[in-house]
Amino acid sequence: MTTSKPISPFRLSSLLRSQKDPLLAFKLFLNPNPNPNKPQNRPFRHSLLSYDLIIIKLGRAKMFPEMEQLLHKLHHETIFRVPEPLFCHVISFYGQARLPARAIRTFRSIPSFRCNPTLKSFNSLLNALLNCREFHLMTQLLSTVHHFGTPDACTYNILINAWFSIGDVERAYKVFDEMRKRGVRPNAVTFGTMINGLCKNSRLHEAFKVKEDMVKVFKLEPSVSIYTKLIKGVCEIGEFDWAFRIKEEMVMSKLRLDATLYNTLVSALFKARRKEEGLRVLEEMKNSGCKADSVTCNVMIGEFCREKNFEEAYRVLDGMEGLKQDVISYNVIIGWLCKEGKWREAIDLFEDMPRRQCAPDVVTHRTLFDGLCDWMQFREAAFVLDEMVFKGYVPLSGSLNKFVDGLSREGNSELLSTVLSCLGRGNCFNEDLWKIVVSMVCKPEKLSEPFELLDALVLG
Repeated sequence: MTTSKPISPFRLSSLLRSQKDPLLAFKLFLNPNPNPNKPQNRPFRHSLLSYDLIIIKLGRAKMFPEMEQLLHKLHHETIFRVPEPLFCHVISFYGQARLPARAIRTFRSIPSFRCNPTLKSFNSLLNALLNCREFHLMTQLLSTVHHFGTPDACTYNILINAWFSIGDVERAYKVFDEMRKRGVRPNAVTFGTMINGLCKNSRLHEAFKVKEDMVKVFKLEPSVSIYTKLIKGVCEIGEFDWAFRIKEEMVMSKLRLDATLYNTLVSALFKARRKEEGLRVLEEMKNSGCKADSVTCNVMIGEFCREKNFEEAYRVLDGMEGLKQDVISYNVIIGWLCKEGKWREAIDLFEDMPRRQCAPDVVTHRTLFDGLCDWMQFREAAFVLDEMVFKGYVPLSGSLNKFVDGLSREGNSELLSTVLSCLGRGNCFNEDLWKIVVSMVCKPEKLSEPFELLDALVLG
């Protein structure tokens, strides 16, 4: 009987890189050679690369307890000098998850891993605190920057973004001016941040002035992303001619227009009820070789539904073959169908979603449930509710109260008992719902029903 060859540290790294499931990768890391018939002469030696791969994989999956378990293990691997970029990743993961205390704790722990923190990890923490909107902590952190180096363009970019995010345009300008006074050259990210912030704060003429300085003074060419921000800004104030001029400038500059830019323009035109122009832009998008994505399709579906043109909305939905199916598209159509009283069509589309390789989510269920309740289709709503409870979804409290109250007014005690039993199984009762049920039980004219209702609740 042959035994499989033990996995080497190098082979383990390769396996971890290719493993898509982070939980399986975690288990593989902990036990790379699970062969009970062959005792290990010495413990498996993980490589630093393996640690790096698995920690980043777990962090991206927000599996923080597992990630911290391996960081603790790595802490005791004294043979390694852990590289700073690994901590930058961990700090960023905590920032994205809105966990500022853990981000700070990780930054402070870097020296204990035989690594000296520099401005790189400092900037990572500063950006994590920005993501968490911890502006007070950012200010405190800045007072210690001299311990880690001299602020660079990345540091200033984060600070500019922070001031714009709270609408303090003047402070953002001060940071921008200080940056240049200290001899730190603004880069493309700096100008993108400035232009984006000015557009969001409705200071479009200043945004265009910054873009002009970017080209003439700093000799930097605006990216497609910067042009997209400018187009979005002018569209929000209804200046579509201005938007088209910006687009033409991009063409003259030999920039390739991407799906994000086209989606920005099409969405704005559709929302402004300028559908014909939006359709022409879509045709141009198609002719340029830029494929429509789910965002483009959702914009069109929303507009056609608003016009009650469901045939065209279905046509767009059917034409999404080859695109990643987007549940938002279905939710929009189902919502509009219910609003227009076409609840049977909404049910048909809901039931057809699995065949189209798009699973209904909690919003889909809630949208259909609410629509059926609005049209007093309580029996169909009960079926949807039963599926929701089975999947662990909970209807909105207001919708649930309205549903039970409607059933009690209709006098369908059999269906009401079934529904209450279902709600009991799913632990979906709230205070208002209990009040409705108690008021029903206490009605003197229906003395035969209270015990059945209470049984449904208790036994459910």
